[in-house]
Amino acid sequence: MKKLAEQINTLNEGLAEQLPVEILEIFGRSIADLQAQKYKENSILVGQTFPEFRLPNTNNEDIALKDILKSGKVIIAFFRGSWCPYCNLELKALQENLKAITDRKATLVAISPQTIAHNVSMKTDCQLEYELLTDKDNILAKDIGISFGLQEYVIPTYQGLGIDLSLYNGNSNNELPMPAVFLLDTDGTILYKFVEENYMQRVDIEELIGNL
Repeated sequence: MKKLAEQINTLNEGLAEQLPVEILEIFGRSIADLQAQKYKENSILVGQTFPEFRLPNTNNEDIALKDILKSGKVIIAFFRGSWCPYCNLELKALQENLKAITDRKATLVAISPQTIAHNVSMKTDCQLEYELLTDKDNILAKDIGISFGLQEYVIPTYQGLGIDLSLYNGNSNNELPMPAVFLLDTDGTILYKFVEENYMQRVDIEELIGNL
């Protein structure tokens, strides 16, 4: 199986051939605008304590961070939604490495602002064996500094591609989390952090597992 970075390169090549130059330029401008805001530097830091949360899973059962931490370290992966091909690749790659994670007594959960119903579909379609949690209205993402509002000039492009965030997220906020992955120690302290304004760049899973 190709590594995640190689799969992303293949995806980028395909999209460059399929999408009009104007759309690619809008996406590039959007990424540059987000990078200028320095979410990497301004979001929650390694060494800080991750905030407690209680979020619903695909069975509409509340999952609390304090309960997950009782079993060991926790990996939290924030993703934009099932509509994002990069998120799909990343979550599938995490699934492929799930045994390596659980063998090290760690628990993996993934969080997005999309509705429970969309998380249900994604879990089934991608054959994911770990929890997908719904962060309604991006409240947790805001708390840790990785939430952003999709720029007004990008929204029509998304909609033209069939991506209506109001349908996925159940609100009209057009807010998303940065692609981000956090590794927490058993006391909730952040041991490792990956936050990226460029949604085409994703966590190095081998590096992540190496920190367990």
